Amino acid sequence: MPKGYVILTEAVSDQAGIDAYARAAGPSMVSGGASVLAADGQPQVLEGSWHGDRTVVLEFASVEAAHAWYESPEYEKAKPLRQAAAETNAVIVTGFEMPPRPARAPAS
Repeated sequence: MPKGYVILTEAVSDQAGIDAYARAAGPSMVSGGASVLAADGQPQVLEGSWHGDRTVVLEFASVEAAHAWYESPEYEKAKPLRQAAAETNAVIVTGFEMPPRPARAPAS
């Protein structure tokens, strides 16, 4: 089963509010099984335009686990703090699993 990833791009307008959000959201991430893979305040844009000044990437065991965390009562309490402190884009994406490589024929 592929992993699930939550990616948030944030244009922070209230740092104290984001700090309060982080304190409130942290326990829900732990109980939801999230791993924080990245939290970058200066993402390096290679092409196109990027929203916000902070990007966060969370990893979950599955897309279903990511949805369960995002919709959990615990995270629902923290979410308004983020929404008041930053303009955010958020997505859930499905991880990619490499297909198995075909077996190589023995060298003759």
